[in-house]
Amino acid sequence: MLVLSRKRQESVVVGDHHRLQRMLKVTVMNIGPGRVTLGFEVEEDIPVHRGEVWERIVAAARPEDTDVRD
Repeated sequence: MLVLSRKRQESVVVGDHHRLQRMLKVTVMNIGPGRVTLGFEVEEDIPVHRGEVWERIVAAARPEDTDVRD
């Protein structure tokens, strides 16, 4: 895991430096007591989810474990 410190209005960019293609830009919008507000810039067709929502999506997409006996 990469851990970075950023101040308000500072960003982190994820992308392909060979093609100079930005895939994701995350900007710290606000810092408050116990909460950081982030802004995400991505192409329209790229979904962005909170971690707990992503986990539910992944769990729902997994096939049910079945007990197969010969």
